[in-house]
Amino acid sequence: MHTTNWYVITGAPCSGKTAVINKLEQRGYSVVHEAARAHIDAELAKGKTLEQIKADEWAFERHILMAKVKLEAKLARENLIFFDRAVPDSIAYYKLCGLDPTEPKQKSRAVRYQKIFLFERLTFLADPVRSEDETTADRLSQLIEESYQALGYEIISVPLRSVADRTEFILKRL
Repeated sequence: MHTTNWYVITGAPCSGKTAVINKLEQRGYSVVHEAARAHIDAELAKGKTLEQIKADEWAFERHILMAKVKLEAKLARENLIFFDRAVPDSIAYYKLCGLDPTEPKQKSRAVRYQKIFLFERLTFLADPVRSEDETTADRLSQLIEESYQALGYEIISVPLRSVADRTEFILKRL
């Protein structure tokens, strides 16, 4: 296992992760945007529907897992980087879909992140890329927390605040 200077911002869909990642990027920090959203956006641009993209849950989740693993392998471990979700999030998504989480658990042990920031949920809003509903988002939040804890991480809960306040909350805890 390789120790990194990487920080994970995670949580259920519609918890404000992307807004804080964007704020950190605006402030000059290195960030990694969410792999699933990038993949879905690219496939939607090709004319596919969300249902078509996610028709084979295992293939979809494995594609996202491997995209994260491949990207992380290229990054310098000593650089301070913020991630909008990381490899261990795939454990939660596999479990949510009823898939065997053995592979994401194994891949999650390749690196050690500095800290995990779990965002409390905001009011749930649907969008064209989001297939979850309120109940699924709650379940996913629980599964994400359990997945990181099972890997030995202490979770830092990020309270509901403005984007600027959440950003400062994180930066004060580096």
